[in-house]
Amino acid sequence: MKFHPQLIGLLGILVSVPALAGIPDSPQQVQPLSVGARAPIFSARTTEGALRTFEPDSYKKPLVVIFYRGGWCPYCNAQLSDLHLVEPQLRKSGFEIVFLSTDRPELLYSSLKATDIHYTLLSDNRLEAAKSFHVAYHVDDATIAKMREYGVDLEASTGTKQHELPVPSVFIIDTSGTIRFVYSNPDYKVRLGADELWTAAQPVVTIK
Repeated sequence: MKFHPQLIGLLGILVSVPALAGIPDSPQQVQPLSVGARAPIFSARTTEGALRTFEPDSYKKPLVVIFYRGGWCPYCNAQLSDLHLVEPQLRKSGFEIVFLSTDRPELLYSSLKATDIHYTLLSDNRLEAAKSFHVAYHVDDATIAKMREYGVDLEASTGTKQHELPVPSVFIIDTSGTIRFVYSNPDYKVRLGADELWTAAQPVVTIK
């Protein structure tokens, strides 16, 4: 897995990207909500199936929202292991951090290959949160077939027949409900690293 060093350039690109109506047919067509946009109301489920709802008008802490594909994805496991280095610093600085997976609730932790993970993992198996942040896309039949060859059954892991995934993405939202940072890369092998996330969070620390 590669971690992207060009945060400033990418951030500048994403600021000017408009929201895309509907769900794209490829990750390359995804256009996430941009910096300066109002964060959407979104919900996801805990391991027990309880629904947690996040409303931008009621944030008591700045929020880091991380979308990943699922515990079956080795690049997601590598990213979660890497972010373990910065997660305590972010919480100490006042952030709440949530990781949204396409795995159904009961698989959130058991599907992970990464060890010593104590994150707040939530299930977005119907990709309703991913859709509200405009990072969801349809997975084509050829890709679904290739995933099955590698032992990945998306229908079994999500518990749905939607055949949808999120582009792995990171959003930082301040307590006013405004998106202050976006990282979203259609190449699922390239992820935001721990150091880059910590750097991106610094301006928001003073806003909380």
